[in-house]
Amino acid sequence: MTPTIALLFAASITADVVGQILFKIGAERLPDFRGADRLGFFKGLLADWWLLAGIATYVAELVIWLRILSEVPISVAFPLASANFLGVAIASRVLLKEQIGRAQWAGAVLITIGVALVATSA
Repeated sequence: MTPTIALLFAASITADVVGQILFKIGAERLPDFRGADRLGFFKGLLADWWLLAGIATYVAELVIWLRILSEVPISVAFPLASANFLGVAIASRVLLKEQIGRAQWAGAVLITIGVALVATSA
């Protein structure tokens, strides 16, 4: 794997983690979808800056991902992108103060080990 591709993977995973955190913050600010004001919920989707920033981040990530796919077999690229599981777990704990259980940490670590195995075979 070239340094450029490694950098693109890092950017893709980072953008995915940032996008998820932005979506979570934005989702918590939306009106309740189950209430009478469902229209307010849908308006909120287009008016909340956190959600709009998440969408913009995902658009940038899509461009990066397409660049990766133009160079790397998807059978290698997709498993490597799974490193975002650990990134989201860490970011949700540090930034959102979410509780992460032992089983969740173990799962994220096992996924990361699998990512490392795929990366070393690429």
